[in-house]
Amino acid sequence: MDHWAGATPSPATGSDFLQLDPAAAPPRGRTDWLTTQLRAAIVQSRLPAGTRLPATRSLAAELGIARGVVVEAYQRLGEEGLTASRPRAGTTVRPRPHAFPDTPVPQARMPLLAQPGPRDGIEYDLSPGLPDLSHFPRAAWLRAEREVLAQASGADLGYGEPAGAPALRAELARWLGRTRGVRATEGDIVVVAGVAQALALLAQVQHARGRRRIGVEDPGSRGAADELTHWGLTPEPIPVDSDGMRTDVLAREDPQSVLVTPAHQFPMGAVLAPQRRAALLAWATQAKALVIEDDYDAEYRYDRAPVPAVQASALDHVAHTGSTSKTLAPALRLGWLIPPRRLRAEIIDAKYASDIASPAIPQLVLAHLLASGAYDRHLRRTRTRQRTRRDAMLAALRQYLPGTHVLGVAAGLHLLVLLADPACDDAEVAERLRANGVHTQPLSWHRHHAGPPGLVLGYAAHTPARITEAVARIAESLPDRRRRRKEVTS
Repeated sequence: MDHWAGATPSPATGSDFLQLDPAAAPPRGRTDWLTTQLRAAIVQSRLPAGTRLPATRSLAAELGIARGVVVEAYQRLGEEGLTASRPRAGTTVRPRPHAFPDTPVPQARMPLLAQPGPRDGIEYDLSPGLPDLSHFPRAAWLRAEREVLAQASGADLGYGEPAGAPALRAELARWLGRTRGVRATEGDIVVVAGVAQALALLAQVQHARGRRRIGVEDPGSRGAADELTHWGLTPEPIPVDSDGMRTDVLAREDPQSVLVTPAHQFPMGAVLAPQRRAALLAWATQAKALVIEDDYDAEYRYDRAPVPAVQASALDHVAHTGSTSKTLAPALRLGWLIPPRRLRAEIIDAKYASDIASPAIPQLVLAHLLASGAYDRHLRRTRTRQRTRRDAMLAALRQYLPGTHVLGVAAGLHLLVLLADPACDDAEVAERLRANGVHTQPLSWHRHHAGPPGLVLGYAAHTPARITEAVARIAESLPDRRRRRKEVTS
C-alpha cells in the first residue's frame, strides 16, 4: 500500500501575489475580502497600470479558495473600471490618470553622475575620469567568474566580513605593495564601494570624533567636496599650483584633516612635489591630523613610473584609498581603504552599519584577476591605448587651438586647458560647447575661489579620430576663435 495514499493535502497558507492571506478572510465574505485587497493594491499603485493579474484558476489554487470567488472579484474590478479583460489576454490593470498625487518629486543632487549621450544632443562626451568602457575585459572577467563560482563554498556566498573578502584583501595587499609601495597586510585593508564610500566612512568617523574641518584642494574634485559636506564636514580650500597642494597654506589654515590627490592632482594634473610631501607629513605628525590620500589615476603614468604612495611614509597619519573605477568600470563599485590602525575598528563599524559587506562575487573575481596576472595585463593594454589618445588630443589642440596652455603631467584620463581670454566665463563656454554637441566640465565647477577659466577634457573614452573631431568642434565654438576667423575674412 502506498504510504501517502491517505495523506491529506496541506492547506494553502497564502500567496506570493500581494502576500494575500486567505486566513484573514471571513468564511462568508471571501469575495468582498479579495475584491477589497485587489482594489487597494491598484489604488495604491502596488499594481501599476498594465500589470497582468494571475489567471483565476492559478490564484484560486494558491489561496485554496473556490475559483468562482476569484472570477467574481475580477468582474467587480472590471465593472469599477479598474481592470480590463480580453479573451486569451487575461485581466490587466487599466491606466489611471491620477494614480499619484500631483506633488512634485524632489530631484536628488548628483551633478557628477549624469552621463550625457545622443538623447541629450551630445556627440562627444569628454567627461574627465571616464574610461573606455567598450574595452572592459569581458572575456577575462567571465572566465574568472566561472572559476570563482565553480570553487565558491557556502561560506563564500553567505554574509561576508564587513572588511571584505579575505582573498581579495590578501591579493590587494600584495598588489598595492608591489605597484604603489603601500605598506599593508590583509588585516589592514577594508574593501569599499569605491573612493566615494571610503570618503563617507572616513567623514563619519571624523565627525564622530568631533573633527569638522577638512582641507581640500582648490581647485579639486567637486564630487569629493560634496561627499564630505554631506557627512557633516566643512571643506576648507587649500590652493594648488604646479607642485600640488600649497602645504604652507595648509599649515597656516591648520584644519583637522586633509584630502589630497598626490599622484595626479585633479583637475590640475600636478604631482605633489617631494618637498611638499615631506611638509605634508610633518604637518600631519605635529598636528596629529589625518591625511586622506586619494590615489587618483596612479595606475596611469605614461612617461615614467608613478610616484609611490604617501601612505608608506606615515602609517599612523595617512588613510590610503583607491578603486577600479578608472581601470575596469565605475559600475563595479570596487575599491579599497587602508586607514591608520587606530581608526580601523571605527571604520569597520561604520561599514557594517552602511551595507553589512560588499558583494562577494565581484570581490572574488577581482582577487582571481589579481592573482592570475590578468589585471596587470589589462592595465598594460589600457596604458598603451590611453597614451595614444592623450597624444591625439595634444596634437589636435596644437592644430586647432595653437598656443593653448595645457596643464598637467603625462598621466591620467584628462587634460586641463586654460582658456585664452582670462575674463571669459568657462561655465558659459561649456554650455555653448554642449549646445554644439560636446560635453566638457568647466574648471570653475571644481573651484572654491575664483581663478583662471579653463576646460577639463577627458580623452580616454574616444578613439584618436573622434578626439580630433571633438577638439575641432571645440575650436569652432570658442568666442575668441570665431572672432579671429571673422577678422581674417574681413
